[in-house]
Amino acid sequence: MKHSHILPLVFCIFFSTFFLSIQARHHSHTKQKHSHSHSHKSYETSPPPPSQNYSNPSNILDVRTFGAIGDGISDDTESFKMAWDTACESELPLNTILVPQGFSFIIQSTIFTGPCQGGLVFKVDGTVMPPDGPDSWPKNNSRHQWLVFYRINGMSLEGSGLINGRGQKWWDLPCKPHKGPNGTTLQGPCDSPIAIRFFMSSNLTMHGLRIENSPQFNVRFDGCENVHIDSIFITAPKDSPNTDGIHIENTNDVKIYNSLISNGDDCVSIGSGCYDVDIKNITCGPGHGISIGSLGNHNSRACVSNITVRDSVIKFTDNGVRIKTWQGGSGSVSGVTFNNIHMESVRNPIIIDQFYCLTKDCTNKTSAVTVSNILYTNIKGTYDIRSPPMQFACSDSVPCTNLTLSDIELLPSQGDIVHDPFCWNAYGDLQTLTIPPVFCLIEGTPRFVLENDISHC
Repeated sequence: MKHSHILPLVFCIFFSTFFLSIQARHHSHTKQKHSHSHSHKSYETSPPPPSQNYSNPSNILDVRTFGAIGDGISDDTESFKMAWDTACESELPLNTILVPQGFSFIIQSTIFTGPCQGGLVFKVDGTVMPPDGPDSWPKNNSRHQWLVFYRINGMSLEGSGLINGRGQKWWDLPCKPHKGPNGTTLQGPCDSPIAIRFFMSSNLTMHGLRIENSPQFNVRFDGCENVHIDSIFITAPKDSPNTDGIHIENTNDVKIYNSLISNGDDCVSIGSGCYDVDIKNITCGPGHGISIGSLGNHNSRACVSNITVRDSVIKFTDNGVRIKTWQGGSGSVSGVTFNNIHMESVRNPIIIDQFYCLTKDCTNKTSAVTVSNILYTNIKGTYDIRSPPMQFACSDSVPCTNLTLSDIELLPSQGDIVHDPFCWNAYGDLQTLTIPPVFCLIEGTPRFVLENDISHC
């Protein structure tokens, strides 16, 4: 009788436990399935949050996914164009076009056009090359430029890779300055492409790249603003013609820092319409040094102001810091500072040349680009004894004014004879004694300045 009361109770407890266990398992399975389904849906259809940056894989566009081969033989131009268009049209705040390490991509002359929806990173970790020389260049493609970025606002060209311009066959064109017998040049086609050109663009960054053997200028900026270049390496043989490292024209708010440039022309050249330029910690040479100009060619008007070159090394170059203008031009160069620069075996460490001419038949003219308010301070090192260490060759009718020298010490790289500086129609002031002494500067202000407003440009 006792057992007959206990059995129903045990049965009820067992049944209740079994039922709750089944419900719990069912609830757990349903919840997990729902969570997995929600996660999958989010991955497929929902964009990443705006706070993500290009390090997220969903923002990286590898050119190989667009068909690029990267074998150094195939033409990968269209693949790069598709990757660019995809990145440019993306609504994500930042997209990265990746040129992966370990591959060599051939691209024909191409214009990458904006404006784009968001910011862009063009990350070159591999190698990018053009067709090999003039004979391989497609006839319908521009021979003036290779990679062009047009109307871009907010772009970084960076990476640990190489942009190889394959310039040798361009340098060997019969029209180029030859190093052969008698150094002769011949008539014929002479166009050679600029390797990288930014045109009418803003908020640009270049960082970490190696650029070598450009057919002509390595990097050129035309009509740009807010340009920041840092830690790039530009190389070409010292006899490679017109291979300027970085050239800027009608471009302002420029910073060029911590870079090495070794080539056959100017390391940095600053053209007309440039202002607010800061160049710092550059190693330049061999080459033609750091130049403002040439300016005023074909009687043109040129305006350059607020330029600083500082904390840099210039070695084994034809020129150190140079300002060069053509006769017959107009406008002005003003507010220029060259500070804390070490020279090593430089042929013309400090030079102003208002008689710049590429031939021997240039005639004297009464107009010139005005050169004023130029400061040279803490410039030391050695010079090549073939030329005077300082040259200030200023226009007969438009003299250089307000040239200021301080802490200049330039000694011959060979021998013991210190050569005298050269001055012509140059007005300025010595704040300290210099080596060699500069006795040829004219004190005061010329009548030309007193009678004319040369500050306006």
